[in-house]
Amino acid sequence: MTTVAAYAAPSAKAPLERTTIERRAVGEFDVLIDIKFAGICHSDIHQARDGWSEGMFPMVPGHEIAGIVTETGPGVTKFAVGDRVGVGCMVDSCRECDNCKAGLEQYCVKGNTGTYNALDKNGDPTYGGYSTHIVVDENYTVRIPDGLKLDEAAPLLCAGITTYSPLKHWKAGPGKKVAVLGMGGLGHVGVKIAHALGAEVTVLSQSLRKQDDGLKLGADHYYATSDPKTFEELAGTFDIILSTVSAPLDFGAYLALLKTDGALVNVGAPEEPISVNLFSLIGGRKSLSGSGIGGIQETQEMLDFCAEHGFGAEIELIGASEINEAYERVLNSDVRYRFVIDAATI
Repeated sequence: MTTVAAYAAPSAKAPLERTTIERRAVGEFDVLIDIKFAGICHSDIHQARDGWSEGMFPMVPGHEIAGIVTETGPGVTKFAVGDRVGVGCMVDSCRECDNCKAGLEQYCVKGNTGTYNALDKNGDPTYGGYSTHIVVDENYTVRIPDGLKLDEAAPLLCAGITTYSPLKHWKAGPGKKVAVLGMGGLGHVGVKIAHALGAEVTVLSQSLRKQDDGLKLGADHYYATSDPKTFEELAGTFDIILSTVSAPLDFGAYLALLKTDGALVNVGAPEEPISVNLFSLIGGRKSLSGSGIGGIQETQEMLDFCAEHGFGAEIELIGASEINEAYERVLNSDVRYRFVIDAATI
């Protein structure tokens, strides 16, 4: 066991504060990672404030982790000391179910082990990336290509794979019209990825405040959802709408923007239940779907794709003492577009 510095929420809704946590000794197939950067995801806020369900406290959030391997277990074959690596939203799964065997560890039938706010196979709580070091099984660690800056790569471990996986699954590409709903931490990466895949990309945002940014990041069109004319003009337009919004929506209004056989895919997760009139699905053979993160192999594929196309996330680098302020700014949509903590300040 090793004691390391971290920032934790001591209880639900409490401000995060500096503390120390215990990391397990490096096992046979583990890597010890010196964390350099950790992204702040909206889901960190949901969990630290018991928005989705009752959490485990003290809680060290953070599942967008980028760092350097400083030690490897004797059985490790995939990584060496000095390698640039990342860790996303999970650090283990059962490895035996059909989903795990198919590279869909995110949908492990027995439930994957979250990077934080979870219990590992020994029954010990997991602690995330708002810390100086983490020990992770090599099979749940990915390589960050040299073409990506570590700070800009960190948010890709959640925001990148959460948008890449559904865009690939629903076959975004040339000839497809894709709308990205929400131009935030997930949405801005989704725009970049959809554009790089070759789709015609439209941003649907509450206002036109971020229009210039959206067009620079690869959007072909940009509309304000606060304008009723948007829904008239775009009726029946899209093959895919990727919703990154964590607030309840008028799903009927957005389903009306889909073509026949179109899909509205949710990666944002509102805390409240939603209601849908099923006729908005029936009248056009439309789908209302959801998507989680991605498997380990797909996460590596996503990182390689982003490096090949020369982009990471748009970030604002902060010190650890600014985490609580950053949480409030995320809730106020006052970030362009992902806060990243410099772990050297922890």
